[in-house]
This record gives sequence, C-alpha cells and structure tokens, in this order.
Amino acid sequence: MKANLLIHNKKPLSHYEFIEIKVWEITEDKNFPEGVKYSMVYIRKDKNKFNRIFGFDNEKGKGHHMHLYDKEIKIEFHGWEDLLEQFYKKVEKLREDFHES
Repeated sequence: MKANLLIHNKKPLSHYEFIEIKVWEITEDKNFPEGVKYSMVYIRKDKNKFNRIFGFDNEKGKGHHMHLYDKEIKIEFHGWEDLLEQFYKKVEKLREDFHES
C-alpha cells in the first residue's frame, strides 16, 4: 500500500496534553474505500505516562471507529468536516471534565 502523508498536525494544549492529527492518501480498496487513512488522537499525561484518552481512526480491518479510554466503538463516517468537528468538540468536553474534577 502506497501512502502519501497529506496532514500531520501535532498541537500542544498544555504541558501535559496534546492532540495529533494524521491523514494519508492511499489506494482505495475494501478496507479504505475513501482512499484515505487517518488518525486523530487526544493524549494526556497522568502519573508520568502519556495515555490516549480519545481518538478516531480507520485501522485496516476495523473500519471507522473511535477510542474512548480503553473502549473501541464503531462510528458512522459522514465526511471529514463532520469528523473533525466531532473530534474537537469531544476533546473540548473531555478537557472541561478534567479541569472540573
């Protein structure tokens, strides 16, 4: 599979958390019918270890899904704008929850 990195954006949110978004253009096939592979992740440091709190990806054989802590949940893919909007909204909500606790 040939992959062409289209987007790689890593953004610190504070000294203990960041988001990272990667999007590759790939050959369309049954695993990647849109011709793209992606990973969007929110990482937070806790007890000197960085952990994935939340993310979206479309790993081969799994299709579109999200990770929320240690759970993996299938999602419907309705386009990039929708997915990015969902990602940023969920990260914002999770950060609010962390700051309130």
